[in-house]
Amino acid sequence: MNLSVKILLLTGLAMLAFAANSLLNRVALSDTAIDPASFTLIRLLAGALLLWLIHAYSHSGKKHKASVGGNWLSALALFVYAAGFSFAYLSLTAATGALLLFAAVQITMMAVALSRGERLTSLQMLGFTLALAGLVVLLLPGVSAPSWQGAVLMLMAGVAWGAYTLRGKGATDPLQTTAGNFLRAVPFGLACWIIWGKTELDALGVWYAVLSGGLASGVGYAIWYMVLPSLSAMIAATVQLSVPVLAAVGGVLMLAEPVTLRLLVASMAILGGIAMVIVTRKVERQNPDAQSTKAD
Repeated sequence: MNLSVKILLLTGLAMLAFAANSLLNRVALSDTAIDPASFTLIRLLAGALLLWLIHAYSHSGKKHKASVGGNWLSALALFVYAAGFSFAYLSLTAATGALLLFAAVQITMMAVALSRGERLTSLQMLGFTLALAGLVVLLLPGVSAPSWQGAVLMLMAGVAWGAYTLRGKGATDPLQTTAGNFLRAVPFGLACWIIWGKTELDALGVWYAVLSGGLASGVGYAIWYMVLPSLSAMIAATVQLSVPVLAAVGGVLMLAEPVTLRLLVASMAILGGIAMVIVTRKVERQNPDAQSTKAD
C-alpha cells in the first residue's frame, strides 16, 4: 500500500475514533441504565489498560523498561474532561456535544496563545470572532437551544481538554505520557463514582464504556500519535475539524438525532472561524517575512 494512502486511511480512522467517543457516550447514557460516573470510571480504566499495554509492547525487548509517565495535574484535567463529557451527554445530542467540545478546546488554546502575547492578524481576529459568535448563536435561549446544564458541562470539558493538550505539548513520549495520565486519572474517577455512581451496572452500558475507553480513546490516540509525525502542523490541526461533522452524521444515521437550522448555522460559524485562524497562523509561520514586508 502506498505510504500516503496508508497515512490518509489511518488519519481518517483516528478521526472516526474521536467522533465515536461522542456517539458511544450518547447512546450509553440515553439507551442504557449506566450512569455518567460509572461510564467515566470504566472509560478511564479501559483507556489506561489498553494504552499501557500498547506502550509496554512497543518497549518490549528494549533496555529501558516502560515506566509510568504523566503527572497529577494533567491527570486531573483529563478527569475533568472525561467526567464533564459524560455528564453533559445526559442532555445533549452527539452533534451538539461534539461541536461544543471542539469549540471550547480550540478557543481555549487560542485564548492562551493571545494571553502569551501572540498577535492575531485582521483575518485571524475575524475568524476568532466568528467562532465566538457561532457559540453564542448555539447557546441563545430558544426551542432548539441545548440544555444549559449540559452545555456548561461540555464547555468545561473542552476547557479541561484544551489545558490538558497545552500541558502535553513537547512530551518526548506522548503515548507513555497519555497512558500514565489515564492511570493517574483513575483515582479521581473512583472518587466521582463513590459520590455519584450506582452499584448496579448495566451490562450493555459497561460494554459501551469499555469501547469508548479502550477502542475510541486508547486505539484512537495510539493511531493519532502514529500518523502525527507524517502530517504537517496545518493538516493535523485542520483535519480535526471533521470530528464534529462525523459525530453529527453518526448521530443522525445511528441515533436518529435531528439537525436543526441553529446547529447548522452555528457549526458553519464555529468551524469556519476556527479554520480561518488555524490556516492563517500556519501560513504565516511558513512565511515569516510576510508580516515585515507588509510593514515596509
